[in-house]
Amino acid sequence: DVPFVLCWLLRLWEELCHLVIAPQSPLLEIGTNFTATCLIINTDKITADDLYWKLHDTTVPKEQYIKVNSSALNVTVLITNERAEWLFCSCNKEKNHYVFLNSGKFIHGIFLRKGYRPEKPENLSCLSVQEKFYISPVLSCKWDSVGRQTPDIPTTYTLFVRVIPENFSMSTDENHTEVRLNVFPNHMTMEVWVEARNKLGTAESEHLKVDAGWFVKTNPPSDVRVISEPSFPAALLINWTQPIEKYYLRLTYQIRYCPEGSQSWTYVPPEDIAKDIESFRLQDLQPDTVYVIQVRCKNAVEGHGHWSNWSANTTKRTPEFRPKSKPDLWRVIAEGDSINERRDPVLANGRILKFDIKIQDVKHKVKNVSWEWESILVNRTEANSSSNQRKITPLKEILLANTKSVKVHVTASNSVGKSAEASLVISEKARVPPPVEELKVWPKEGQLWLKWNPPTSMNVTEYVVEWVTGDQIDWQKENRNTLKTAIKGNLETFVCYTISVYPIYYGRIGKPTTEKAYLEQGAPIEGPIVRLRGKPGRNEAELVWTEIPQQSQRGFITNYTISYTSGTKLHNITVPVNTTSYTLRSLSGNTKYDIWINASTIQGSTKGFNHSFTTLKYAPGEIELIVVGVSLGFLFVVVMTMLLCIYKKDVITKNFWPQIPNPGESTIGSWSPDYSLKTDTPKENCLSGISVLDVDVCDGKCVFEEDKASLPLKKDKYLSEEHSSGIGGSSCMSSPRQSVSDSDEGGDMADTTASTIQYSSVVASNGYKGQTPSSQPQQGIFSRSESTQPLLDSEENPDMIVHEDDSNPADISQLEMHQQEMLEHLDFCPLEENPEQTTPTDEHSADWLPSAPVSSYMPQLGGYRSQ
Repeated sequence: DVPFVLCWLLRLWEELCHLVIAPQSPLLEIGTNFTATCLIINTDKITADDLYWKLHDTTVPKEQYIKVNSSALNVTVLITNERAEWLFCSCNKEKNHYVFLNSGKFIHGIFLRKGYRPEKPENLSCLSVQEKFYISPVLSCKWDSVGRQTPDIPTTYTLFVRVIPENFSMSTDENHTEVRLNVFPNHMTMEVWVEARNKLGTAESEHLKVDAGWFVKTNPPSDVRVISEPSFPAALLINWTQPIEKYYLRLTYQIRYCPEGSQSWTYVPPEDIAKDIESFRLQDLQPDTVYVIQVRCKNAVEGHGHWSNWSANTTKRTPEFRPKSKPDLWRVIAEGDSINERRDPVLANGRILKFDIKIQDVKHKVKNVSWEWESILVNRTEANSSSNQRKITPLKEILLANTKSVKVHVTASNSVGKSAEASLVISEKARVPPPVEELKVWPKEGQLWLKWNPPTSMNVTEYVVEWVTGDQIDWQKENRNTLKTAIKGNLETFVCYTISVYPIYYGRIGKPTTEKAYLEQGAPIEGPIVRLRGKPGRNEAELVWTEIPQQSQRGFITNYTISYTSGTKLHNITVPVNTTSYTLRSLSGNTKYDIWINASTIQGSTKGFNHSFTTLKYAPGEIELIVVGVSLGFLFVVVMTMLLCIYKKDVITKNFWPQIPNPGESTIGSWSPDYSLKTDTPKENCLSGISVLDVDVCDGKCVFEEDKASLPLKKDKYLSEEHSSGIGGSSCMSSPRQSVSDSDEGGDMADTTASTIQYSSVVASNGYKGQTPSSQPQQGIFSRSESTQPLLDSEENPDMIVHEDDSNPADISQLEMHQQEMLEHLDFCPLEENPEQTTPTDEHSADWLPSAPVSSYMPQLGGYRSQ
């Protein structure tokens, strides 16, 4: 049924499509060229010249095309990347309407799947472990995969094991697998290999064809025992049991040992260990020293084999023996407090019962003088302690002056005997020999290494390397040819050690050269505690902090990072490690800040505690400065105002307090019809008529803008009034509007006074200052002005009027000159003559009109106008 369906689909495709690509669904190797052919079927509408190729979204250049015939077109492309993609064959449809209308029939594509050929696996190794008393039949193998794979063409691995006459195999996608045999083939040859396979090819690893014991990994030796023999103080005897019976495997062994607490293992040379043994004697050990011992084994066949794991630690102390070497003698110098002295504790180490010490003055050495020895017993509990730390015993404190040198002699004794004598010369301060040069210390592979150059001035017999941390001290001695070494003591990580190298000149101690170092550095345990020095200002604050305690640093501090924020933006400032204070500037006033400091090493940083503070709203002295500035500014304004008032007094007075002439000082009040006029030739033979000047208090407009019909005054109106005032009195000279309207009604005295008061003057044309007026009818000029100035008593009371002949002519002349000056400074509206004004003709007119020109008084305008 399946072939029938495929054939039917193929025929259907041939009927629906006119293009087909061969080959279909290819698997391609990356880096090779691939050639495809596009065939035209079931149509003669197109030819191979109308075809083109497209790889993914890119049109393949025509240079890569090969025309096979009119209905077939080849293309060759280089497979470069790992991504699977489509290769299409299409027909141009711009020139062919049939192709355009049936474009779906003129395109075909194939899916290109890409990959790599498998490469030969490498480093094949297999093993079978021991289970109880026999070898497990499960063979576990692993290898290194070589080459690359793609998801479209994965690689599978098959492990093959051949043991004549059987073959075993196991396939996997990983680089390790297991094969279960029927039984482990002891003493037989096995052949093992692995095959890598994918759809592009296969590759086989190297074949391992060896004895089956070559793949065995046994258990470690069991029941390891160490025996200490008093007759051999420098040796230990080791016994153990083989992990598997000898008829399965013949084993070889490896032994290593080290002093307890040390990580420096010593291996026994393989040639010193015979095969298939169960005991061994360690020699050249240190007496009275605890050692840790381990043993392991493997198949004794030549070539490759799998070592078993190491046996569990087995410890044993070697027997005591008389000390063969001198005591490891050293000293520590401490400065005195009150006087310039040195305290020198002399130290030694080792498992001894007592030390004998003798101190000799170098400068006062006398022959045949026997210096006494002093015995110092060692605590028995301390002597029997099995701690892995070196025992350092303080022997004696010696008070030395700066100018004194001594030589110390020490011997050590145990239960077996006494050691050789050790000596050390402690020189006076002024004569200490020179130090080593260019000391360098660095960590490497879990140890601290040192390197230095020897002094050039004197010969060195040995060097002492000393390391101190806190109250702990230790040292080691190196021979004269050593210029590079590693510290052999037990060093701790994250602890700072002060390392010094002392040159020794035939027992005399030279000056030390010192460096600080860490075996391993880490981030600090805690950060610095920051605080403010004093109070914060408005824009700045001074920070201070203390160094982190040495035990909390865990490394060399490289820098401090000051971080502060006001809640919106974080600011960071890095300062050197030798800085313990810093001033923050450009802060905002009246703002709360949170601040902390990070201490950094090469391995990280640690944040300190937060500290908060609020800056001042005003800087110190700023308020006082503002007050002083405002006060000075106000004082300046006041002073300038006063000076302005002084220099512009007239202008200010004229604008704010206008000069109002006093009507009481006017000569109008003293004029009277009874004035004795002198005969004088008139300047004019006719009157100029009457002009009325009406100046309103509020709008200041010229009275001549009023309707001219309201200006004529009735003769009877003026003549009927009493002559209570020299210019008409208060009753006859009411509001101009009342005069025009001929209203005889008026308010009371208070209203009249508060309203505009008219002052009028009538000037006769034929009589002036003593001139006798003519008896003929005369024409006069009548003018008036408005003022809110109340009438004077002299104008209300006729009895207060004085005659012209009683006045002083000089005063009148002076008044006229003053009037002329004022008129030059004032801008008055021109007076219009009213031709309709009639001259009073009754018998009282001559008595009422004054005989001299009178000035029209206008208080609002501050001046006079003469007619």
